[in-house]
Amino acid sequence: MTPYALIRPLLFALDAERAHELTLDLLGIGDSLAFWQPSPPNGRPVEVMGLRFPNRVGLGAGLDKNGTAVDGLSRLGFGFLEVGTVTPRGQPGNPKPRLFRLPEYEAIINRMGFNNAGIDALRERLTHVRYRGILGINIGKNFDTPIEKAVDDYLICLDKAYSLASYVTVNISSPNTKNLRQLQGASELDALLAALKSRQTELADRHGKYVPLALKIAPDLDAGQITNIADALRRHRVDAVIATNTTLGREGVESSPLATEAGGLSGRPLFEKSTAVIRSLAHALGGELPIIAAGGITSGEHARAKLDAGAALVQIYSGLIYQGPQLVAECIDATNI
Repeated sequence: MTPYALIRPLLFALDAERAHELTLDLLGIGDSLAFWQPSPPNGRPVEVMGLRFPNRVGLGAGLDKNGTAVDGLSRLGFGFLEVGTVTPRGQPGNPKPRLFRLPEYEAIINRMGFNNAGIDALRERLTHVRYRGILGINIGKNFDTPIEKAVDDYLICLDKAYSLASYVTVNISSPNTKNLRQLQGASELDALLAALKSRQTELADRHGKYVPLALKIAPDLDAGQITNIADALRRHRVDAVIATNTTLGREGVESSPLATEAGGLSGRPLFEKSTAVIRSLAHALGGELPIIAAGGITSGEHARAKLDAGAALVQIYSGLIYQGPQLVAECIDATNI
């Protein structure tokens, strides 16, 4: 039995959000007291977005929104970490309860609503971390920013994240911020990407380094929407796409008493839908930019299937809740190709 298998019943006895907070606290304390030695990322290095990743397995955004446990998380063997989603101003997110476990399905429903301390607080924390690996910063808009002003929020965050990020992820696919997914529409996406790429060029000149941009998309897209997004990504020369965020669908968990809870579904039931989007996206992109796969990875076999569908890298989050840190090593072994 793994150490996590012993700890998990204690964590699962707590409210899901409290368990999440406690885990981050323990990672932070453990790192500061040097409870364990770092696990250097193993696996086979790979170059993606012009960056050299020690292995193909990363931590997805959402687990450490405020960058409070970066050093602790870096000890688990990840090839890269992504923090956020972070917004220009701090905000409390949606009312509690807003995070629900569905253990019999290895699934999670959340409607967190971009709860975070804001980009300035994240910047302050990141200036003190010791981690020097690849760090993505995931950015979004404040809940009360009108959708027609959303570009302004993303530009504020890009400006402030740029100097500290290895890459920046533009999150337009969370289902828990009103109207956010409208930004995946053709005209809205064109305007957003044009503004971000223009600012990226300015920032590259100012800072003397190029920080790639990735776009995170939803799994709830039809073939036409996927084609339109792929065309926009190529047209604006976006550096990567992350597929996918959580789903509004409830396929696979219909019989759960929690299925009627509002929010995005993640975990094992998302695997097939997310992988289908990756496969379609890979076909539409024709290899012109890399795909980072997220969604439903709860085993090494799942991680390898994402690569087979066309992804270059994978990210895990919900799977960690059920499988524990050993999932990292399992996925690294499965993606050493």
